[in-house]
Amino acid sequence: MKDFKYWESQFKQGKMDAFNADAHGLLWLKLKSIIRKDFVIRFANQAGVTLNQAHLNMAFIELFTALVGDVPKSDLLLDAFIRDVSTRQIAATDINQLVSELYKLRHFDWGGDYQNSLDKYLVSRFVKTGNPSYENLLSKFVPEIDPAVRGYVLNSWYNYWSSVLIENIFKAHPAVLPTIGKVKSVDFFIHGIPFDLKVTFFPSEYLAAERKAKKLPVKLTFLKQQARAIGVAFDKSADASTIEHEICEKLKDRNDEGCQNLLDTLQNQNLAILGEAQANSTKLSKWLYENQGEMRFGAENRIYLILVDPNDFSLSWKLKRNIDLLSPVITRYLNNISSDEIRRKQVDFTFKGKAGTFSALADTIFVVSNQS
Repeated sequence: MKDFKYWESQFKQGKMDAFNADAHGLLWLKLKSIIRKDFVIRFANQAGVTLNQAHLNMAFIELFTALVGDVPKSDLLLDAFIRDVSTRQIAATDINQLVSELYKLRHFDWGGDYQNSLDKYLVSRFVKTGNPSYENLLSKFVPEIDPAVRGYVLNSWYNYWSSVLIENIFKAHPAVLPTIGKVKSVDFFIHGIPFDLKVTFFPSEYLAAERKAKKLPVKLTFLKQQARAIGVAFDKSADASTIEHEICEKLKDRNDEGCQNLLDTLQNQNLAILGEAQANSTKLSKWLYENQGEMRFGAENRIYLILVDPNDFSLSWKLKRNIDLLSPVITRYLNNISSDEIRRKQVDFTFKGKAGTFSALADTIFVVSNQS
């Protein structure tokens, strides 16, 4: 039998596939989620385990050692404890009020061209500019720095609390055992298998790659060509996103058959790619693993919740708060997925700069508005 140190080592190295089919490893992960001052003593008392160590790490070892001898019995005790605590945590959240708060965000705009690091963006754009003028820096605050910080904070707030909303839908389902404390790479267990939940939108880079593979023109190139052909002027000096938005809005405003046909052609091409991704979600899952950010690389099991507004992909962010749409789709998935089916969802992938091939269990749930 593999001991505590073995599982600790596997976890620290990010080798999460080691836990998928090992009862002792799963027990270790579940225990890790309750190693909090307010949980440990209470659970130990319920399980009849005497803790001689006050330090949480040592208490973790004591609990694992005491429980690993009879895993089925320990699982029953631990699962019941976790479900009870999770039920209380979910009940403490006013879902209706949370949804109301999320609906107050009207624009999803990060306020800058940075990726995941606001500090690097601010330093590179405003500090290390080659211009040491203090007055010049002060002049940037209201028009440039303030919107960047405001956008970053508002979007981060929206992402965090909408994630709480979505995670609670999963955690309330009987097929799911939640983690009740933060555990890196694990948000919950589905039929005993650990998963990290990733809520995202249909990736524009994937869409672009699929368009290229089908020998379809780049979206912006297509729009520019068609705009020139029918005499729709646009600001050629603007950035790509602004040009795309301007042309699309002008095509809509013309409201004639030709312009609508152009927009319909583009949308139908993209919807066909979306349909193929829904039919072959393993391909998209592999792409998402291989194109994740280097700083956030992980090979853990994942549930990808893909949100799509088919009428305008850029508005998909609004679906993160649409509980009337989210809840039935997630519930239907959890009602129908089986342990055997999950274990067949293996994705093998490589990652630039890292040796070898990685394996994980991954599944994709599409939440598409105006689609049953």
